[in-house]
Amino acid sequence: MSTSATRRELARTRLIESRLTPNAISLTGLALNILAAVLVFADFYFLGGIAFIVGSIMDTLDGRYSRMSGKGTPFGAFLDSTLDRASEGIVLTAVAYQFSVEGKDIGVALTLLAVLSSVMVSYTRARAEALGIKGDVGIAPRAIRVVILSVGLLFAKGMGLGDFELLEPAVYVLAALSVVTVFQRIFYVRSQLRDA
Repeated sequence: MSTSATRRELARTRLIESRLTPNAISLTGLALNILAAVLVFADFYFLGGIAFIVGSIMDTLDGRYSRMSGKGTPFGAFLDSTLDRASEGIVLTAVAYQFSVEGKDIGVALTLLAVLSSVMVSYTRARAEALGIKGDVGIAPRAIRVVILSVGLLFAKGMGLGDFELLEPAVYVLAALSVVTVFQRIFYVRSQLRDA
C-alpha cells in the first residue's frame, strides 16, 4: 500500500472513530443553506452561492459518511431527506423575495414552481421506492438542480465578467427541468406497474 493510501486510510479510520455523526453533518448543511438564504436576502448573491454550494456538499456527504462509518440510523436517513428539501426551499424563498423586490412577478411565480416541482421530484422518488420501484429516473435529480441554482447565484450579477445576470434564467431552467422530471418519474412508475 502506498504512503498516500495509508494516510487516507488512517484519516478515514480517525474520522469514523470520531464523535462526528451523520446528523451533525446534515444540520451543518442546513445551517449553511440558511446562511446562503440570509446572504441572498441581503443582496450578496455570490457569497450566498458559495454558502449554498458548501451546504449542498455537506448534504451529499452525510449519506456517504453514514454508510462508511456505520453510524447511520433510520431517523438519520429521514432527517437527511427532510433537511435536503428544506435547504433547497429556504434558498429559493430568498430568491423569490429578491424577485418580488425587483418587481419580477414571473420570476416569483417560476421560483414557486421550482420549489413545488423540486419537492415533487423527491416525493415521486420516495413513493416509487415505497412501491419497490427504482425512483431516481429523470433529467434533473438533486445534484443537477443544485448545479443550476449554484450557477444562477454565482452569476446573479455577472460576477464581474460582464453585464449579464443568470439567476432568473437559472430559476426558469430549474423549474422547467424539475417539472419534466416529475412527469418522467410518473410515467416510469406507471410503465413499471403495468409490466408487473
